[in-house]
Amino acid sequence: MTWSVTGQQHISKNCLVCGIENDFGLKTKFYETQEKELVGIFTPHDKLQSYPGILHGGISATILDETIGRAIMMVYGQESFGVTLELNVKYKKPVPLGVELKVIGRITNDKGRIFEGTGELLLPNGEVAVSAEGKYMKRTISQIVQNDFLDDEWFAGDGEEKAEINV
Repeated sequence: MTWSVTGQQHISKNCLVCGIENDFGLKTKFYETQEKELVGIFTPHDKLQSYPGILHGGISATILDETIGRAIMMVYGQESFGVTLELNVKYKKPVPLGVELKVIGRITNDKGRIFEGTGELLLPNGEVAVSAEGKYMKRTISQIVQNDFLDDEWFAGDGEEKAEINV
């Protein structure tokens, strides 16, 4: 599976999923693709363990929720976001710690204020470990956070250029 990258999404300082200064976070980088899918790349560490060597299921749900909620940015820009109304998660395989993983999200139905999406957490071999579908309310970032967040904590990614992402 190969995605053609069209851009990198903003990240923040303290978010559990994308925060670069959160010691317990996933430090996920998100890439928009020509295929209209959002691809997140992260490596889960041992502080997120459930059973030995296995990522906690709640963290799997968290990364899928964030990715699907962020997919709306591909349509409406970096100031858009989804606030979760409903999330249904299906666990299929254990998710290992300490290896680079990819999470994919997409919009399946955009109804104006409400949108729906799906996503998958992929193992290094491309198999789906966890899948999710959700319903979200479309909001601007400024409707969710204080203005100082936009000034101090919401910024372009590290600029690491990628032309393609492969599994």
